[in-house]
Amino acid sequence: MTDVLRVEDLRVYYRTAAGPVKAVDGVSFALQPAERLGLVGESGSGKSTIALGLLRMIKPPGRIEGGAVMLDNVDLLRLGEDAMRKTRLAKISLVAQGAMNSLNPVKRIKTQFAAGLRDHEQRMSDKDFTVYLGDLLEKVGLRRSVANMFPHELSGGMKQRVCIAMAISLQPRVIIADEPTSALDVVVQWQVIDTLRAVQQELGAAVIQIGHDMGLMAHSVDRVGVMYAGKLVELATVGDLFAEPLHPYTKMLITSLPSLTTKQQLVGIPGSPPSLLNPPIGCPFHPRCPFAMEVCTRQMPPVRELRPNHQVACHLYEEAS
Repeated sequence: MTDVLRVEDLRVYYRTAAGPVKAVDGVSFALQPAERLGLVGESGSGKSTIALGLLRMIKPPGRIEGGAVMLDNVDLLRLGEDAMRKTRLAKISLVAQGAMNSLNPVKRIKTQFAAGLRDHEQRMSDKDFTVYLGDLLEKVGLRRSVANMFPHELSGGMKQRVCIAMAISLQPRVIIADEPTSALDVVVQWQVIDTLRAVQQELGAAVIQIGHDMGLMAHSVDRVGVMYAGKLVELATVGDLFAEPLHPYTKMLITSLPSLTTKQQLVGIPGSPPSLLNPPIGCPFHPRCPFAMEVCTRQMPPVRELRPNHQVACHLYEEAS
């Protein structure tokens, strides 16, 4: 199957007086049509920067230093500003983190939808627009009357559904959901995830779901990529990743999850994520890794595919590759 999105060696740095902060440093992955890919990791690991990089929404002092983002064999990093503006929402869209900050608080929902259509030169009569917007809102489980409301009249879950409706308004090929359930209670989290899954299946779009909740990822995506210090350290199907994780960081993330079936002591990951301004030489996880070897302190391990659809960057598996 042909990939709908292919990311190759993406690098996003933030330039500071002290030197470059390598927020995303050489990340590569591919996404197939209708696939759900999860990106997980601790805060500051580069997940949200990847989302903004794919959409070319990095603001100064941030800068995309290199790589390629191939969407239907078109490199988004090589498009002109006007062509990229028309590509956003139409072919690749974002469900932003924190719906309360994504919607204009002084404009009705219908006005904000109309602005997106107008920006992409979509013309329709007032009557057709009312029907079109009502259908969109119903797809995400909202009443048609929501179109005439202001964001402050909606609950957090309703606002997030509005953002999902906005993201699918032009039937994009790829939807990026950046922590779509943050600041929502557990019941509403599952409702939002179910809504996202339903509209994604209807459109046949691919989804990149970003978050730090491993439990939520286990039940909502097809593959999981684990980020650490700006790098993708493991990528596998969700079943393989949870059944037999390979990278020590992934193992420790999963071990830290509470279980409802067995009694066990929760074990945290010692230490803190490294500074992206001055990361450790070699593997960035080696100061916290219980399996660190001498080679880990001087050489970054390459990404290896040890099994079909299971990649890992770790020196522990050099002889197995």
